[in-house]
Amino acid sequence: MAPSEAPNPPVWAVVSNYFRQDLLPLLADLRLAIVLLLAIAVFSISGTVIEQGQTLEFYQTNYPADPALFGFLSWKVILISGLDHVYRTWWFLALLIVFGASLTACTFTRQFPALGAAQRWKYYSQPRQFQKLALSAELSETDLAALAERLSQKRYRVFQEGTQLYGRKGIVGRIGPIIVHASMLLILAGAILGAMTGFFAQELVPSGETFQIRNIFDAGPWAEAQIPKDWSVRVNRFWIDYTPEGNIDQFYSDLSVLNQGGNEVDRKTIHVNEPLRHKGVTLYQADWGIAAVQVKLNNSPVLQLPMKLLENNGPRFWGTWLPTRPDMSEGVTLLASDLQGTVLIYDNAGQLVATVRRGMATEVNGVSLSLVDIVGSTGLQIKADPGIPLVYAGFGLLMLGVMMSYVSHSQVWALADQSTVYVGGRTNRTQVAFERELLAVLEELSAQGATTA
Repeated sequence: MAPSEAPNPPVWAVVSNYFRQDLLPLLADLRLAIVLLLAIAVFSISGTVIEQGQTLEFYQTNYPADPALFGFLSWKVILISGLDHVYRTWWFLALLIVFGASLTACTFTRQFPALGAAQRWKYYSQPRQFQKLALSAELSETDLAALAERLSQKRYRVFQEGTQLYGRKGIVGRIGPIIVHASMLLILAGAILGAMTGFFAQELVPSGETFQIRNIFDAGPWAEAQIPKDWSVRVNRFWIDYTPEGNIDQFYSDLSVLNQGGNEVDRKTIHVNEPLRHKGVTLYQADWGIAAVQVKLNNSPVLQLPMKLLENNGPRFWGTWLPTRPDMSEGVTLLASDLQGTVLIYDNAGQLVATVRRGMATEVNGVSLSLVDIVGSTGLQIKADPGIPLVYAGFGLLMLGVMMSYVSHSQVWALADQSTVYVGGRTNRTQVAFERELLAVLEELSAQGATTA
């Protein structure tokens, strides 16, 4: 009869065994965590140095293929590798997930067992056990009750059984690393949530107009639910404060949030570093421009002509062309560089013929040209990142965990053997302070014993 063959283990047992014996130790390896953290830091720096979410023309202009930056970094490499949107690439999110798994594995395989061991007390029953402690002493003419009282006064939690004593304090120092790991997991979860569901948009809106968020530059795969469809924003007014020297001091936008019925539900005047937040969407004051110029020719109605930013390497100018005859055979070019109310007027030959200020008039080509107003446009950056609350909570928890981790976990053992009391202790940090504290306790006990004798 042939010997019976051992049955094959079930698949779940094989997977469970592989997870416990191979995968879990690998994830909990400190070296892997360091490598992952360094990789995340490097790619995060690259996402800060390389402009994110720009157009193809921008990368072709600033990162040409010949010569490539550093010999390899060209616009093709940037677009193919996803370095133009680092924080939303699959490989960056995979790094975050693996790093989170490493933190979780380390927490359950190292930190929780260390906390459990710190919470258990173990008595020393042999005098020789005190020899392995960095600080130990032998006392006579004292008892464990006096030692327990002194340790309690030093905020130790004391356990005593017969002739054996154990005291500890600073257990919160063992909880600190767990809090740190939990905070980092919160930060990673917030980063992943923001990358998957957040979006970034830019809008240039003339003063007085209403808009909905549509000009989206960068968005996560699940960002559709975050893009507002049931409310819009009206730019009530945009203006700029200038210094006496003519430089820009600050620019402002008076914004109203309107519901689908056109009713105002929120309003705020924003400026740089003072955004408007509504339903998880933040509108920042980022830029400005000139949308149009309003003029009158003789006694005509007010004409509003759109102005366009001119391409040049010097100061920014906006321009438009104004016909001065009905058949459009003659006209002038109007240029403006700011919202202070001054417009330059050039003829068809490119010669400066006049300068006019808001509320004033000048004669060109036989007609009276009056400048009514210059209409500004506000440049808004619009962001939604649902992961920010998690990130903020994680950083707050991280600071708490770091402070808790600095608390030293100190342990003291004592054994009464006939007329001698053996005392020893150890700590995981601030060794000098612990030694001074324990030596002070022992000196007090010795002095008390001598006085009693």
